[in-house]
Amino acid sequence: MAKDDKKKTKGKSAEKAKSGSNTKAKTAKSSKKAVAAAAPAKVKAANPVSPLAPPAGFPALPVIDGVRFAAVAAGVRYQGRRDVMLAELAPGTAVAGVFTRSSTRAAPVLDCQEKLGGDATEGAAIIVNSGNSNAFTGSNGRDAVAKVTGGVAEMMGIPAARVFSSSTGVIGEPLKFDRVLAKLEELRDTLSPDAISDAAAAIMTTDTFPKGAMATVDLGGTPVKIAGIAKGSGMIAPDMATMLVYIFTDAAISQDTLQKMVSRANESTFNCITVDSDTSTSDSLLVAATGKAGNAPVSRLNTKEAKAFEAALHGVMLDLAHQVVKDGEGATKFVAVKVTGADTAQDARKVAMAIANSPLVKTALAGEDPNWGRIVMAVGKSGAKADRDLLSIWFGDSLVAEKGWVAPSYSEAVGADYMKRQELEIGVDLGLGTGAATVWTCDLTHQYITINADYRS
Repeated sequence: MAKDDKKKTKGKSAEKAKSGSNTKAKTAKSSKKAVAAAAPAKVKAANPVSPLAPPAGFPALPVIDGVRFAAVAAGVRYQGRRDVMLAELAPGTAVAGVFTRSSTRAAPVLDCQEKLGGDATEGAAIIVNSGNSNAFTGSNGRDAVAKVTGGVAEMMGIPAARVFSSSTGVIGEPLKFDRVLAKLEELRDTLSPDAISDAAAAIMTTDTFPKGAMATVDLGGTPVKIAGIAKGSGMIAPDMATMLVYIFTDAAISQDTLQKMVSRANESTFNCITVDSDTSTSDSLLVAATGKAGNAPVSRLNTKEAKAFEAALHGVMLDLAHQVVKDGEGATKFVAVKVTGADTAQDARKVAMAIANSPLVKTALAGEDPNWGRIVMAVGKSGAKADRDLLSIWFGDSLVAEKGWVAPSYSEAVGADYMKRQELEIGVDLGLGTGAATVWTCDLTHQYITINADYRS
């Protein structure tokens, strides 16, 4: 073979080898993509249980006639945990709700808002997934809601307009709704009236414990039951209700009356809590009344029965709201901020929220530092009417400051000892009028940063 021919042959062989190498690389890359696409959802360790969690654990909630629950692991985002729940509601169930007023609210929120007040003669359902909020996903989000609610409606033989959906988790990633659809039959086949605890676990994201609350109330001689579950731990500063909350009752009550009660109770419960001052895109609260208790239907707000039911409902909502704060990401302190003597109720709320949301106040609480100067700062920045020389501050029962100066009776040692408690109360009197407000918050610890720094990983 001629020398030049040998060079050509050698060159072709090298080119072929290089080509083969590239082909192998591309094949390997494609294989990796295929494996990644087919791979199961991630496994992620749970966060340590909050030290403020109820000592007795999840409460024994009563069975609500007309409601059945199921929960499954669909792998929406993570492996090895329940992440989809279904609640089946009997025909005749009235559904009321309140939702986030965020201008970037998620597709499920918008869909639920459109469906409230519909025909209650048909059955209904609530389906919820965790791991993905289906928020900021454009037309993909609307399509996913339609697919999920349509699939539930077809399977259960009810109108799609009576299927309410919620999603919670990461923002901006398309919901893998096919994973939810693949589990619908399993959900239907495992529905049970006493599986509400499973449902509570399935809606959790960074929560460290499932949240439940209950009440019983006598309406005209008929016992009525209320049971509720909630999720929420971070991105908590509701502008409606909170995170995700589902409350069920066997009371017979009209939809419009129930809606008025829920909206009213919301203002002094979920709209009075904050963990980190961030309002979620997905906050939703739904209350379903099956009417199976057999009480005379409640259709007006000013009756004895209506007032009794509303008080019981308010109690359940407040209990759940407090549990959300107690499960605040990294929380070690549960704090009530009580403001009195404001010019108006609105000003009282402004001051209370300014204190409750202040990173300086919250970190002082975490460090058990009775730094009342930070309370003064928060009052001043709130935008509410205030007079330094009329201001009084308490830590629990201890008067800390009055008339624009530290109180003569105040002891720093007493303040420091008080701050060691898990449950604290900060009192502020503005000395201007009769406006008052109470809100609930938690401290801000390094664990909050740890949880949120790798939330999507």
